[in-house]
Formats: sequence, C-alpha cells, structure tokens
Amino acid sequence: MPEELATRQWLILEQVPKLGVVTLARLLSACEGRLSRLFDLSEQALQQLGLTTAQRQALFKPDLKRLDNALDWLVRAKDHSLLTLDCPDYPQVLRELSRPPLLLFVRGSTAPLMSRQIAIVGSRNPSAAGRDIAHNMAASLCESGFTVTSGLAVGIDGCAHKGALATKGMTIAVLGAGLDNLYPKRHQKLAEDIVAGGGCVISEFTPGMPALAENFPRRNRIISGLSLGTLVVEAALKSGSLITARFALEQGRDVFAVPGSIHSPLSKGCHYLIKQGAKLVECVEDILEEYQTFDFQPHEKPTKADKKSEEQNLASHRLLDSVDFEVTSTDVIAQRSGIPVKVVLSELLEYELRGLVAAVPGGYVKLRGK
Repeated sequence: MPEELATRQWLILEQVPKLGVVTLARLLSACEGRLSRLFDLSEQALQQLGLTTAQRQALFKPDLKRLDNALDWLVRAKDHSLLTLDCPDYPQVLRELSRPPLLLFVRGSTAPLMSRQIAIVGSRNPSAAGRDIAHNMAASLCESGFTVTSGLAVGIDGCAHKGALATKGMTIAVLGAGLDNLYPKRHQKLAEDIVAGGGCVISEFTPGMPALAENFPRRNRIISGLSLGTLVVEAALKSGSLITARFALEQGRDVFAVPGSIHSPLSKGCHYLIKQGAKLVECVEDILEEYQTFDFQPHEKPTKADKKSEEQNLASHRLLDSVDFEVTSTDVIAQRSGIPVKVVLSELLEYELRGLVAAVPGGYVKLRGK
C-alpha cells in the first residue's frame, strides 16, 4: 500500500471515537493484518465486528477538512512527521500502555523519543525556588544522560525545558493541542529552541486542534508514559501534575517529589505524593540512584584539597545564612546578620545576580547555598 494512502487511512482511524487498541486489534485481525482491507468492509460487517454507529460513520464519512489540515501540515516542513502505532519508530514504551495514542505528530527529530527520559512537571505559578529547582534538576539530569520530558506549559514545565537546553541537553515537549496551534503562545520561541537543539515537540492531536481542557489529561499520560519516572517539583493538591503522577503509577513508572514548606499550598501536592510512597528528592542523586544500572556520566566531584569557589565562599557568608528558602524581609535579614539595611540591600543585589537569591514580594528567598 502506498505510504500516502496508509497515512490517510491512519488519519481517518484517528477520527473514530473511542477506538482503542483492543478494538483496533480485533479489526486488523479480521482483515488479516492489512489496514487497507478495513476500508473495504461493508457497514454490516463493521457492525458485526462491534463498531458503533458513530464509529462506522467516522470511517465512511470522515471530517475531510480535518484530514486535509493534517496532510497539509505533514508536507509543510521537512521536520514534520507522523508516527503511527505500527511504525518502527513509534516508542515501544508508549505501545505498551493500555491506551496508547494511535498517532504521534512530531516536529523535530524522532530520535529522542527512544531515549531514557525523566519527566519534570509542576505548578504553572511556581515560587522562585521552584523555578530554580526545576531548571537545575533538568540540567543535571541531562548531564547524566537523560532526556527531560515535559508539557511546555508556563512555570515548572518551561523551566525544565530551559534547564535542559542550558546544558545542550535533549528535551521533549508534549502538547495538549495540534502542533500548528502551539499553547501557550509565549513559548513559541522555546519550542523553536527545543527543535533546534535536537529535541522535538509532539502531540497526539491533529493539526488544527485547539488547547481544550479535556486534552491535557491525555497529554499527561503521554508525558509519564514516555518516561522512566516523573518528578513533581511544586503542585497543589488538585492539579494536572498529580494527574501525571497518577498515570505514572498506573503505568508502573517511578514517581519523585520535591518537598517544601508545610505552609505553602504548592507543597501540598508533593507532600501528598510522598505520603503515598513517592520518593522524596532533595538532589539529582536521589533520582540517579534508582537507575544505577545505566551508564551515567555525572559531574566530577571536587576533592577535599580543592579550594572553595568564590560562590561557595559567598554561600557561607552570614548574610546569605540569614535568608530562608521562604520569603524573608530585608528587616529580618538585617536583624539576623547584624548588617545595616543599606549594606544588606547592596549585597543581596550581588547575590541575586549570582543566582543565590531571588527578590519576591515581601523580601527575598534563598535559591542555593547553605
């Protein structure tokens, strides 16, 4: 069967409502494994095979505009491709799911889809510390040989992608909309950078599909399904990140969570996961030790004879010791350190430029250091 015809038929199958792999396998078995024969069956034969009226209607009278949009998108650029469930390049880890996507639209290289992946997800409105953790975790995971997978959303997702790119690592973005309808729009440049860096942006939704609320749980099962484990950095109790973690558990994947302040709503979701058995993560080594059979290339650790860097010396400074990982006012910092407020403000600016603290409403929070 010509490749173009096969692609067209898979795109029609994608339009069939509630067509799961069990039903598809039954249909293909009746057609001796040949997809083309399915479209030659009569409506009565399809009914006998268990297809509903709506399913048969979708096969005989597909949405031609939706079909043409998808075909047009595929030929629009050289880095546009389609992976069908029977394609050799379709990720095996997804094929093993109870509800694998029939199709994956891909922009960029498909190679990262076969790599070892860790998902990083979290709040769309994270704290400054949460952003820093997501960025640094992603960078360290990439340096250790992992690909970082996330959902391109604002907040933790975006920080994870950027952390991966900062070390020239590989990262995959999974969308809850068609690839020609990138959401959120503000991450258009980030998506371009992901593709340019050798990663990819993928979706099971056909081009033209908007970012509907019901699409995102489906997107989340792909994020967790592609990954060996899912790291949740910050999340409320009722959030998409916890949905992703639940999918990971159902799929037999690992779940990791970063703890936080007991007073922060953004820590509630992570603390809940930890209580349910997720592994508490304070540093990237907490993740790496779960995959010791892999060939990692972690950073070389400094020996005792190594001199402390300037940043380490700064981290031991009494001023930095006076800043908490929660919001700390400048008055409190000055009182704790015994340093005049004017000097405190001056030195905090230097720390901020070095990425040790971040200015937030009400004061400062520590990002790194002692």
